[in-house]
Amino acid sequence: MNLRNVTFALVRPFLQLGPRYLPFADAASPDLPLKRLLRLSLFQVSVGMATALLVGTLNRVMIVEFGVAAWLVALMVSLPVLAAPFRAFVGFRSDTYRSPLGWRRVPFIWFGSLLQFGGLAIMPFALLILSGDAVNGPAWVGHVAAAVAILLVGAGMQTTQTAGLALTTDLASEETRPRAVALMYVMLLVGMVGSGVLFGILLADFGPKRLIQVIQGAAVVTVLLNVVAVWKQEPRNPQRAGARTEREFLPLWRSFIRNPGSRRFLWAVGLGTAAFNM
Repeated sequence: MNLRNVTFALVRPFLQLGPRYLPFADAASPDLPLKRLLRLSLFQVSVGMATALLVGTLNRVMIVEFGVAAWLVALMVSLPVLAAPFRAFVGFRSDTYRSPLGWRRVPFIWFGSLLQFGGLAIMPFALLILSGDAVNGPAWVGHVAAAVAILLVGAGMQTTQTAGLALTTDLASEETRPRAVALMYVMLLVGMVGSGVLFGILLADFGPKRLIQVIQGAAVVTVLLNVVAVWKQEPRNPQRAGARTEREFLPLWRSFIRNPGSRRFLWAVGLGTAAFNM
């Protein structure tokens, strides 16, 4: 028995145990292997990073370091939730979108990424005014700029996540689809926890300029993660460029909302989300 056979004999039990005991290994399929699925999940990491930045880092910094009223910061941080009800329309539009390139999901993921990047690009200027380093202009300009930046980031997060999860359901098989979506939300938590720890390390020696550098870095990382996530993921279909659909959003929404079970579900999700955030 040569060395190669011995090595294979030692490794084979682990190869057999891996798919059974490795978390979410069964979320993969022949058409969507685990490596590709993990790369796709990077858009959730970027959303988790933005969530940690808004809810954790900036929440504390604006109140403690910049002296902004807590109620005002609470309103700013809650602005991304305003974009959440529009996720149903975003998902519908991505289902029926006619792209000249033959894509449905990628344009929405890219548009959401640009919104995230734009909000994070505006945010440093707002923080400069809030910190008092900018002497020109009234103080409310910084508050308005910060609110607009947070709203843009929130709208980008909602758009990117909606289209990204839709792309995941498109690529995953019917059997592995629930586990693939579950993996996406696990990666969201990984992004939140990992970026929260990283922000804490980078901002240990806190200063306004250091905070601006961290936000600018987060903007660049967001675009990079989302580009890597969707690269060659959605197959192009030239027939979609000229496809026309007669479906409209409002009739579909009315048929959905007429179901009593749907109303109870939406109320439960809304009240549960409110309670969790409070």
